[in-house]
Amino acid sequence: MDIFQKALDFTEVRVARESGYYPYFRVIESESDSKVLVDGRELIMLGSNNYLGLTTHPHVRERAAEALAKYGTSCTGSRLLNGNLDIHEEFEGRLARFVGKEAALVFSTGFGANLGTISALASRHDTVVIDKDDHASIYDGCKLSYGKVERFEHNDVESLRAALERSSNNSNGNGGGALVVVDGIFSMEGDIAPLDRMLPVIREHGARLMVDDAHASGVIGPKGEGTSAHFGVTDQVDLIMGTFSKSFASLGGFIAGDAVVIDYVKHSSRPFIFSAAMAPPSVGACLGALDVMESEPQHRQRLWEVTRRMQAGYRELGFDTGTSETPVIPIILGDEMLVFEFWRRLAEEGVFVNPVRPPAVPAGRALLRTSYMATHTDAQMEFVLEAFAKIGRELGVLPA
Repeated sequence: MDIFQKALDFTEVRVARESGYYPYFRVIESESDSKVLVDGRELIMLGSNNYLGLTTHPHVRERAAEALAKYGTSCTGSRLLNGNLDIHEEFEGRLARFVGKEAALVFSTGFGANLGTISALASRHDTVVIDKDDHASIYDGCKLSYGKVERFEHNDVESLRAALERSSNNSNGNGGGALVVVDGIFSMEGDIAPLDRMLPVIREHGARLMVDDAHASGVIGPKGEGTSAHFGVTDQVDLIMGTFSKSFASLGGFIAGDAVVIDYVKHSSRPFIFSAAMAPPSVGACLGALDVMESEPQHRQRLWEVTRRMQAGYRELGFDTGTSETPVIPIILGDEMLVFEFWRRLAEEGVFVNPVRPPAVPAGRALLRTSYMATHTDAQMEFVLEAFAKIGRELGVLPA
C-alpha cells in the first residue's frame, strides 16, 4: 500500500472547507491584541493566550529590538555547542528567582520543555503519573521517555492516590521512581490543579511533582509567579515548567527546580541538546515581559477585572462555563455541529473564538474556548456578551 494513501483518504478537512465550517489556520492580518484583522474585517479576539496584553507593550518591543540589534536574528546552533548567549543565562537567573527556584533552563519551545524534561528524567523503570486532561506535550514527553504511564481522573485526588499505588506496583523492586505531572491551569476548562490537596498524597508515595504553568505564569500567584505560589507551596513543588508564548508575549519555554536536577536535564535532554537555541529577539521580548510583570502589576489586576466580568456575564445569561476559575472560560455546548455553527455565527458578528472538539476535550463536551486579556475594554466585553446572548437564543442554547 502507498504510504501516502492515508493523505488521499483524508477528506474531513476538504468537506469542512467546502461547507464553510473550517475554523482553523485563519489568517490574521494585524498585530495580535484585543482586536485583530481577518479577511479585512475587525474581530474582537477571544482566542488568544496573550493574557497580560504584552505583545504590543512598548517596553517588550524595545527589549526585543535591542536583542535583535546586538545579537542578530539567530544563534544558528544549539546551546550545548555554539548558541549559548549571555542573555540566555541572564534570563534563566531571573526566571529562577521569579518562580522561587534555584535554577532554570530555557528551551526553544514550551512543547520542547515538556518533551525534554520528562524524557530526560523518566526512563524504562520509572512511571509518569498524569492527569487525563494534561496537555499533549506531556503525553508526548511520556512516550519519548519509554517509562510507564499511569493516568488519573481530572483533578481527582483519590484517583491520583490509586494511580500512585499502581506506579509502586510497576516498579517491582527495580528501583524505579514516579513523577507526577499536572497542568497548573488547564487550557480548555480553565480550572486549577489542587496542588495543596495533591501534595500530601504525592509525598506519601515518595513521588516528585512537576507543574506545567503554561497558562498560569503571569496570571495567578501573588505576583504572577504561577500555581505553586497561588497555593503557597513553591518549596514543595519539585519542578515548575512554563511557556513564553502566552503571558511572556514571545516564544519558548522553561523548566525550573533544584540546581542539580536542572543541570542533569541540561546535559541529558535530547530535545534541548539537539535543538537550536532560543532566538535572541525572543529572549529579549521575554526579558521585557518579565520587567513589566515585576514593575507594572496593573496589567494582572485588569486581567482579573475582565475575567470576573466575563465569568459573571456568561453565567447570568445561562451558559455552561464548567469549572472555570481563570481567564480561560469555556462555553460548553456538547454537540460538535452546534459548536461549529455557533463559531461561524460569532465570526459573522465580529467575534473570534476557538471551537474545540474531541480529542482535545472528552466526547460529548465540545466547546467554544474563550480567553481574556488585560487589554480588553468594557465596550468590547459588552459587545461580546450581546453577541453570545443573541446567537445563543437563535440557536436554542438559551431560552428565547
